[in-house]
Amino acid sequence: MNPNLDLLHPYPFQKLRDLFHGVTPNPDYGPINLSIGEPKHATPEFIRRALTDNLDGLANYPTTQGSPALRQAIGAWIERRYGIPPLDPNTQILPVNGSREALFAFAQAVIDTSKPSPLPCPLPPAGEGDDVSLRDSYIKPIVICPNPFYQIYEGAALLAGATPYFLNTTAENGYTMDFSSVPEEIWRRTQLVYACSPGNPTGKVMDIAEWSHLFELSDRYGFTIAADECYSELYPEEHLPPLGALQVAHELGGEDYGRLVVFNSLSKRSNVPGMRSGFVAGCESILQKFQLYRTYHGCAMNPAVQAASAAAWNDEAHVLENRRLYREKFAAVTPLLQQVLKVEEPQASFYLWAQTPVSDTEFAKALYRDYNVTLLPGSFLAREAHGVNPGANFVRIALVAPLEQCVEAATRIQALVKTLKS
Repeated sequence: MNPNLDLLHPYPFQKLRDLFHGVTPNPDYGPINLSIGEPKHATPEFIRRALTDNLDGLANYPTTQGSPALRQAIGAWIERRYGIPPLDPNTQILPVNGSREALFAFAQAVIDTSKPSPLPCPLPPAGEGDDVSLRDSYIKPIVICPNPFYQIYEGAALLAGATPYFLNTTAENGYTMDFSSVPEEIWRRTQLVYACSPGNPTGKVMDIAEWSHLFELSDRYGFTIAADECYSELYPEEHLPPLGALQVAHELGGEDYGRLVVFNSLSKRSNVPGMRSGFVAGCESILQKFQLYRTYHGCAMNPAVQAASAAAWNDEAHVLENRRLYREKFAAVTPLLQQVLKVEEPQASFYLWAQTPVSDTEFAKALYRDYNVTLLPGSFLAREAHGVNPGANFVRIALVAPLEQCVEAATRIQALVKTLKS
């Protein structure tokens, strides 16, 4: 077996099951689950119809590149959404089976473990350094990612033979990735940076200065940027959509999108997580190699799903309604929680990132036991790095349940906090 499998951590939801093992929730309350970022709004009927109307496509093997109709629909959406010149649908856009699958596979295609390593003299002794020992950083490639983070980034790096390097995103630094804190010797070994904007779990949106700094570093050190934008269409103000990496790169004059690949998905935008449909777009030369990898990986998209996906990317009315539903929930829930917890409405996404008065695991366990509400402890979404776990004493609240359940969960959280403070 691949020895790197032993480096993988249990997934956050396995940790949550372990935390709740042997705990019986209070039967006086019905269950409310706000732990998983799984959209619960109804799948639009026109997407369902497009899926069933194209079931004859199951009689054909799909191509890795996907249908021209789907790639053109994605390209047209990117052009409308970001106001940039059209991408080449044949070379700069590739359909994928959801952003999760592609984010993992991308590292396997990008990381080069045979690349010569510049060795310092003398070589630092094993174990020295902060979160990535200098010795290890000179032996293995580095993948930089935010912390807290989507655990796929870490697993992808480890199984590609690289070492993750975490940048803590905290309230103190505005939940930003502080690229200026990364040592020179780490940048020299960096081959891939995962940037998540809007961020999971904080909802932080990278601004043009942050993107510009990252692009400058990519030009200087030659690493690839994987921009995870799966929450890009969940934002509160219709006139203020989050910046996208392709949009910023175009504004800065990088129209060839060198070393930049963007990942997006229909799961959150269109409430179709079960379709496993998304795309990657950007640098032509990287996508050419990634398509070759995917041809061998055997992950072409179901033809019926391709047809339904094209229909979804071509429609915005259902996305407007989706945002309206989330706005309604944030407006109702955030003020209730702010009465007892330190929490702010995010710039985007459907999460609230709330600070807890006791440890996050203790808080989540008590809420489940006493009030039958399930939240995800923030420490399960992060690693200890630079001396701290930046997810500790926070919980992630996914406002995916119906409005009434979200409001009811907020009132139960209020009751718990009052009990803890009494």
